[in-house]
Amino acid sequence: MQTKTGIIKRIVDVVLTVLLLFLMAFQVTGNVLHEWLGIGMTVTLILHHILNRKWYKAVFKGKYSPYRIVMTAVNLLLLVSIALTALSGMSMSGHAVAFMYGLINVMTARKLHLAMSYWSFIFMGVHIGLHMKAIKPKRQIQMINAMYNYRQGDIHSAEFSYEWDSSAFPLRSRRSMCSTRYWIA
Repeated sequence: MQTKTGIIKRIVDVVLTVLLLFLMAFQVTGNVLHEWLGIGMTVTLILHHILNRKWYKAVFKGKYSPYRIVMTAVNLLLLVSIALTALSGMSMSGHAVAFMYGLINVMTARKLHLAMSYWSFIFMGVHIGLHMKAIKPKRQIQMINAMYNYRQGDIHSAEFSYEWDSSAFPLRSRRSMCSTRYWIA
């Protein structure tokens, strides 16, 4: 059973996902609503980071597995891209935070906002995919570790000759006489 904080975290995650979809539909929402949704997403993201503050405390602790390296890199890239998206968006704002208009040159801010919003969208998808452990336990970690071991020359831990399996699109790896399933997220 989840704690009250765990339920709040899930609600915040769902709100972030919905806001992201609306923000990426700028042509539908229009400029004013887009700005206010962006402010809402920024506030919700700050709440998300407050609720997950233990991650920051644990960044420099413990051993870094390949999965943890990938997760940390994606989280940091996502943080930078979202911060730049929010900053550039606020510096172009004519409605929600008009006092920040011109903080960055508007043409530079527009280019930066478009580029960083697309990168943020990509990093958010990867971030969400890497957090799907609750649905598919340990499968992603096994796949990343297997790829890492393969690159390190440990050919006994993973061999990449895959064939399709019909059940929900897992990839089956042939290794010796046995087969091990790995899921790709």
